[in-house]
Amino acid sequence: MTVYESPAKVNLALLVETPRADAMHPVESLVQTIDWLDLLEVEGSEEDNLVIKGADLDPEDNLVSRSLQAMRDRGFVPPLDIRLDKQIPIGAGLGGGSSNAAATLLAAAEIGKVSRSVADEVAPAIGADVALFLTGGTLLMTGIGDQIESLQPLRGFAVAVAVPPVEMSSAEVYRQWDSMEGPKGETIPPRLLPPCLRDGIPVRNDLTPAAFDLEPSLADFMADLRIRWGGPVLMTGSGSGCFGFFPDPDEAADAARTVEDLCRAAVGARLRPRGVVPR
Repeated sequence: MTVYESPAKVNLALLVETPRADAMHPVESLVQTIDWLDLLEVEGSEEDNLVIKGADLDPEDNLVSRSLQAMRDRGFVPPLDIRLDKQIPIGAGLGGGSSNAAATLLAAAEIGKVSRSVADEVAPAIGADVALFLTGGTLLMTGIGDQIESLQPLRGFAVAVAVPPVEMSSAEVYRQWDSMEGPKGETIPPRLLPPCLRDGIPVRNDLTPAAFDLEPSLADFMADLRIRWGGPVLMTGSGSGCFGFFPDPDEAADAARTVEDLCRAAVGARLRPRGVVPR
């Protein structure tokens, strides 16, 4: 049996442009994987079997099963017994499902007779964020999420992540953003940011106004976080997860504990220099 670490991510910045003719949105996003992990246990078996713990997902139709089938379409992959232990909340903009898909692609490539390069080729077709988890670390994501560039690793801070008791749908948030004619999110003043984030891409999330319009309670949640944490708070992805910056993992963990009463999940997390890997 091989256990794969399947991390979450935060969008430190997410700038969105109006959709192309194919309705896909060009983006520019500074993405960071973090040490908040799902675990994917994989071993050969006589028949395929997928067990999911910690989330109510259809075992017959999910990103793990789709990723496995996509790899099978490209080469021989034997039957696999897969057990997914979910810790990363769904519908939170943390990329847990995409990370699970990336872990499945990697496992299928390593266990089956398929080149790792095939996993890289298949990833964008599974989902916009899947490819980034095959690399991990500090990344610039452009295009429609299909262009990934590794950047110099960020250092000098940790994040506290808080997820309210509401789930958001990426498709619905993007549709709402379109209907609102593409509003911009609020840019965090550089003086309030960790030094390594002050001179780069504007730190804002353009999907925040659309998420607020769909779920007004999210605006109240972020306001409460700002008060309790005493600093800037950003939404990650299309929500509903939010995060703040702290000097080190201990302070981030302490901050997460102060908001547990507001959340379905809250953690302090280190910045992770890699994506999905065997443990």
